[in-house]
Amino acid sequence: MNDPRRSLPSVDRVLAEPPLVRAIEALGRNFVTNRVRAALEESRARAAAPSSALHDASAASLAAAVADALPSAPTSLREVINATGIVVHTNLGRAPLSEAAQAALVQAAGATDVELDLATGRRSPRGQAAIDALAAAAGAGAHVVNNGAAAIVLACHVLAPAGNIVLSRGEMVEIGDGFRIPELIAATGVEIREVGTTNRTHLRDYTNAIDARTGFVLKVHPSNFLVEGFAGGVGIDALAREAGVPIVADIGSGLLRPHPLLPDEPDARTALREGASLVIASGDKLLGGPQAGLLLGEPELIHRLRRHPLARALRVDKLTLAALEATLLGPPPPVVAALARTREELRGRARRIAEATGGRVVDTEAAVGGGGGPGVSLPSAAVALPEKHAAALRAQRPAVMGRVRDGQVLLDLIAVDPREDAALISALHLVLAEGGA
Repeated sequence: MNDPRRSLPSVDRVLAEPPLVRAIEALGRNFVTNRVRAALEESRARAAAPSSALHDASAASLAAAVADALPSAPTSLREVINATGIVVHTNLGRAPLSEAAQAALVQAAGATDVELDLATGRRSPRGQAAIDALAAAAGAGAHVVNNGAAAIVLACHVLAPAGNIVLSRGEMVEIGDGFRIPELIAATGVEIREVGTTNRTHLRDYTNAIDARTGFVLKVHPSNFLVEGFAGGVGIDALAREAGVPIVADIGSGLLRPHPLLPDEPDARTALREGASLVIASGDKLLGGPQAGLLLGEPELIHRLRRHPLARALRVDKLTLAALEATLLGPPPPVVAALARTREELRGRARRIAEATGGRVVDTEAAVGGGGGPGVSLPSAAVALPEKHAAALRAQRPAVMGRVRDGQVLLDLIAVDPREDAALISALHLVLAEGGA
């Protein structure tokens, strides 16, 4: 009896088919070859199964199937429509970039003047235009490193070398993936002086702990949780008056100014006005830009941070600088646009999608995400479908990521750009046609 696996074409024979010849030119030989090998392995497994039906495994059919499944770029990352109802979704890469920031990335991808003054032909400060845009937006001196954790590390090395910092026990937080602020600080060699209790810290707790070796007091905004009831802390303004050492405020989510929907969310301008010497924030949360650690504060302190040897190891690349500048100077990024959407607007979009696909419109409560606005509910609307469609929706291109609740998959629209509605409807049509309503 002939083994059907012997009839499968070779990798080279499949790669020679016209659709894959063109794909190799666009995506590279290694990338396409790996996809062909995976397809052949799948065909071998099917052929070896005792109950397998005959199927077309010719070089032409395999090449066509591989070509249809190839992405537009040689990367494993897939485009996702964020219908989770979480505006800043860490697992989906946090803030999606604006079209202006995406265009800036493309422009910066080649040779650029990131460290060159074209007028003189001489070296210039790296990414100065992006830094100037950030400084103008925050009203303070500015420096950028690769993320918020890097910003804390740099602050420890500059302000508290071989010394200590004072931190409330109520602010010794753990955020995503088991990352803990105290462990990060301990890794720098700086001693942490814990003060207060989990729920209450007083000004005297701070002042009693400060000594000649104290580099700064660290204020950390609690992310992803609230402490309510018999609880209290000390504001930046009181610490700035009484502590006698710099106050470093890690505000986390990256608001540069107050936001009307998030009255309890700290922002950089307010923290600086209250007396913080240095504010640390993330670029890829409520600011809506690329991943970056923003350091904002007194110009002399910012200069010290920028000139420290560790700053070289923590610096950002030209792509980050380009996207950050475009985010700051360009139109409102998607995160800002999402927060401005009303339930009435979202209901209208949900009705149009539901009418086109047979779904059901439901009101929902969305969340800010990314550690911002803990406890804040954002009025939203969604299209509801049976839970059984959730996996098939994630398998689409682009993938559709909703949230499963009470036997339904909810496709919340607050973080979905209206221009994605057509792709969402197409994905729903395919899924419903394959799996039934």
